[in-house]
Amino acid sequence: MVAPTPSSQLFSAFARAPIHFERGEGVRLFTYEGEEYLDFAAGIAVNSLGHSHPHLVDALKGQAEKLWHVSNLYESPQQESLARRLCENSFADRVFFTNSGSESMECAFKTARRYHHENGAPQRTDIITFEGAFHGRTLAAISAGGNEKYLTGFGPRVEGFPQLPFGDHDALKAAINENTAAILVEPVQGEGGIRPIPHQCLRGLRDLCDEHGILLIYDEVQCGVGRTGRFFAHQWVEGAEPDIMAIAKGIGGGFPVGACLATEKASAGMQPGSHGTTYGGNPLAMAVGNAVLDVILEDGFLEEVQEKSSFLRQRLAELADSYPEIIDSVRGDGLMQGLKCKTSNLEVVGAFRTENLLSVPAGDNVVRLMPPLTVSEDDIRDAFTRMDAALSKLNKAG
Repeated sequence: MVAPTPSSQLFSAFARAPIHFERGEGVRLFTYEGEEYLDFAAGIAVNSLGHSHPHLVDALKGQAEKLWHVSNLYESPQQESLARRLCENSFADRVFFTNSGSESMECAFKTARRYHHENGAPQRTDIITFEGAFHGRTLAAISAGGNEKYLTGFGPRVEGFPQLPFGDHDALKAAINENTAAILVEPVQGEGGIRPIPHQCLRGLRDLCDEHGILLIYDEVQCGVGRTGRFFAHQWVEGAEPDIMAIAKGIGGGFPVGACLATEKASAGMQPGSHGTTYGGNPLAMAVGNAVLDVILEDGFLEEVQEKSSFLRQRLAELADSYPEIIDSVRGDGLMQGLKCKTSNLEVVGAFRTENLLSVPAGDNVVRLMPPLTVSEDDIRDAFTRMDAALSKLNKAG
């Protein structure tokens, strides 16, 4: 089949690479011309089980033949099932389903503010965030993220998101006041450059929130659902559970699914009429989300992710040793790894793409490598060979 002609009717909001994919299988994508690419981008950490995973395909087909949408005016057995499984495997007692990470974050913001309103402190509306954060593309989310590139041209920021330097503990302690509702952090910053929060800092955030009677919110949209080798990234740290958490991306394995998870205490104010969604939690999304959990929560799956993560990290360290003029360091957790570059990260992403390897740029001049959790060691060896070839050509050209 011939690739479709690009449409000039689309918004020019994306700087798209001139590649047209027709189908995918596992860790590989194929263009209309039949050219094969190794996908270490996974739709920006979305395709957690790769492309066309048979269990996900069967779940979607089976549900599509029954029911697509009825709205949240009625009870949903599919939502109840997925919510129960998420709560059984996390800190949470309650779940609100959405369509995206941005929507999950909006629910988290509202839940935190509503909590304080219901507990006699309506002035507590500020949610402290950190430089390098990315929390979505809605007006509130870009205000929380604080990146000027995403804020420019969209008018005044949404109030209530004071931002602090990454890792400045003294500034954090000084910033908490009578208006503070919560602290928001990504256990591993994704867009900010694959920067993990040290474990002792996550524990410190939990203690600080308890001390001041404020809530701890995690954004695990990118780093959650098995990406680091645990179901959620913060589960590597004992005693660092949040009160509220936003997830999306990997929970749908490529289908639009998001969720806001919360404790009973934090979510108590979210009563009928306080929040809503038209498509969130629809039967198709819930069928796929449950199918994703069937695989990820299977005995041994996350242990395999941890083993493959170590293997990938070793191969990336070899590249850093071989090309010190290009790669400064390797950072990340699990199958969420980053190459901190000395040359332009966009140049490195482009060089990888010429070897038919897909990766993703990030802040702090980092290249993100986030293959599907189903990646094999042979796939990683293949990726290493392609990255080595790309970096060798860059090194000679430089």
